[in-house]
Amino acid sequence: MGRRHDPMLLRAADPSTVGAGFHQAIAHRAGAHQNGRPCRYHDAVGATDLLTIVECGHPILRRPADPIDLVDLASEEMQDLIVQMRATMEAAPGVGLAAPQVGRSIQLAVLADGPERWGQLTEEERTARQRGPLAFTVLVNPVVHPIDEGADRVSFFEGCLSVPGLMGVVARHRAVRVEALDADGQPLARIFSGWAARIVQHEFDHLLGRLYLDRVETRSLSSSDNYVRYWAGRPPSEAARGLGFSLD
Repeated sequence: MGRRHDPMLLRAADPSTVGAGFHQAIAHRAGAHQNGRPCRYHDAVGATDLLTIVECGHPILRRPADPIDLVDLASEEMQDLIVQMRATMEAAPGVGLAAPQVGRSIQLAVLADGPERWGQLTEEERTARQRGPLAFTVLVNPVVHPIDEGADRVSFFEGCLSVPGLMGVVARHRAVRVEALDADGQPLARIFSGWAARIVQHEFDHLLGRLYLDRVETRSLSSSDNYVRYWAGRPPSEAARGLGFSLD
């Protein structure tokens, strides 16, 4: 993990630039309403074709993604892509998905976490991971800043939908501040902490052309089966002792 030049500090696009073109385009959608407001394409995951998740080795995963123009964000095609990415993430199942993972080199990611994704995690394990519910979130052209650029990092096993069959320990910032646009083109400024911060950093890496493999403790890499057999439900410190690596 590049401590002297942390990619978390790189800026993707200025989220404060919200033009009228987006709002004019979104206002001229079909007049459906939900709970008294215009119904957006991303409000529900309907019956839709799932997208193919590309795997490591595909060059698009190593290419910095392009910023999304606000007019393009307002388009039916882009709003449909958000719906499809959400459906694909939920079907996988996963807690995050970035557009490069479905073959689109644009700065777009979707996130969500909740009890349906926690599997057999005990309350003690969820507390250790600071893992709680994360409502469905869309990040467009995100800018991610660590809250503490120093040593406040935490290490846990991670996996990736684009790297099937493997798990590995990655050190991430415990909390990050995100500036982005949401799916409606509105500015979003939010602090994510705990497991939600890990999800954000993982997906932001995808938008920079990085995989978690670039940050992983290589001696921690385990097949998914061996992760379940040996390390699931145990603190990363035990994996560090057993596999011979150090934790940040």
